[in-house]
Amino acid sequence: MSATTRPYRQVARAAATEETRRRLVAAFAAAIGRSWMEEITLDEVAAAAGTTRQTAIRLFGGKEGLLAAVTERIGREVVLRRSLPPGAGARAVARAVVQDYEASGDMVMRLLAQEGRYPPMAALLDTGRAWHRRWVAEAFAQALSALPPPRREVLLDQLVVATDVFTWKLLRRDRRRTAAEVEEMVASLIIGILQQERQRDA
Repeated sequence: MSATTRPYRQVARAAATEETRRRLVAAFAAAIGRSWMEEITLDEVAAAAGTTRQTAIRLFGGKEGLLAAVTERIGREVVLRRSLPPGAGARAVARAVVQDYEASGDMVMRLLAQEGRYPPMAALLDTGRAWHRRWVAEAFAQALSALPPPRREVLLDQLVVATDVFTWKLLRRDRRRTAAEVEEMVASLIIGILQQERQRDA
């Protein structure tokens, strides 16, 4: 094998491995969407991805590794969808969070429904909850920073609830509101919470 051929083959092999990883993660995400974790088998996931159980184990170690990869992928996508311009107001925040839940909300609810059935999922979901709280804190940093710590935490709790996936699910899925209606309702909730806080010192 020539010196030039070897690097080319290594690059091709790495690209093929990455594509296999992508297919396995996509197949596992699809399986989570229709089955409970204990019902999913590596054979099923590997077949859907066009590879073997042994390859899935080699690349991810098992279902826990695949679950971590799925949640990591969801996390990257959420960060992109929730990108906000500096000084974004309540309506921009509502638009970002509803657009995100339109893409990820059903999957997140499916994961939450399995939290008590599959312990490894709890830590991953706790990470997601903590990230959502930080995102809300950053989005409303100006309003929050003006308050003493106890009131700041209360206001943050209220804003987290207004933008939570369960709020979206209640309005969008249970009440069958349109995405535009949910966006308007979430914005109204945020505006009302902020106005109430400002009126405390008026």
